[in-house]
Amino acid sequence: MEEIPFRRLELTFHSDPGHAWLEVGVDDVDALGIAAQISTFSYMDHKGRLYLEEDCDAPLFINAAKAAGWDVEYTKKYAEDSFVRRLSHYELI
Repeated sequence: MEEIPFRRLELTFHSDPGHAWLEVGVDDVDALGIAAQISTFSYMDHKGRLYLEEDCDAPLFINAAKAAGWDVEYTKKYAEDSFVRRLSHYELI
């Protein structure tokens, strides 16, 4: 098994009154080898950023990153009407 290089991530959890999403880079998801496991309940933008839904996809990412030895920290950002809801749903390319 190929070793995954160490990364230190400072991420943002975006939330609104109904849900929350962890913003991560596509390259980080690819490096962890979990792209095919991300659900269509997550979102993506055209800048290479994914917004992983809080219940399954965000924990999947966080657990994989920690298992790879990455340092993961995040801050929370709240909005009454989050822009994330207007993005495209995630699909594996």
